[in-house]
Amino acid sequence: MQLSSNLILDTSCLIILSKIEELELLRGISNKIYVTPVIHSEYGQPLPEWVLVSKPENTQYQKILELDLDQGEASAIALSMEIQDSILILDELKGRKIAERLNLKFSGTFGVILKAKQTGLIKSVKPVIDKI
Repeated sequence: MQLSSNLILDTSCLIILSKIEELELLRGISNKIYVTPVIHSEYGQPLPEWVLVSKPENTQYQKILELDLDQGEASAIALSMEIQDSILILDELKGRKIAERLNLKFSGTFGVILKAKQTGLIKSVKPVIDKI
């Protein structure tokens, strides 16, 4: 994963990093972090002030994607189609396959942790992974 100015998160990344108290890693590898209102609702907790909540403008993309994906993943992919220079953070295989077919850049929570290591935010990946 390249360092991006925009990360668009699915719920799983928020839940995992929050549970292991490593949410701050996101801020260290990206200038802007987005979630959709659906993802915010699925997450069910207050978001840090540096996480931006943004709704996809073209709701048709999301509705079509919802034929194959849950509402959260569909909204994240739809938003990723609209925000340039973005990397979608998805963990579920089905969503990743659709992102790949749409030629979107994507990674997962483990990719975020690896990037944190590469940028010097953490010394080792193993202790972070072990907390999961």
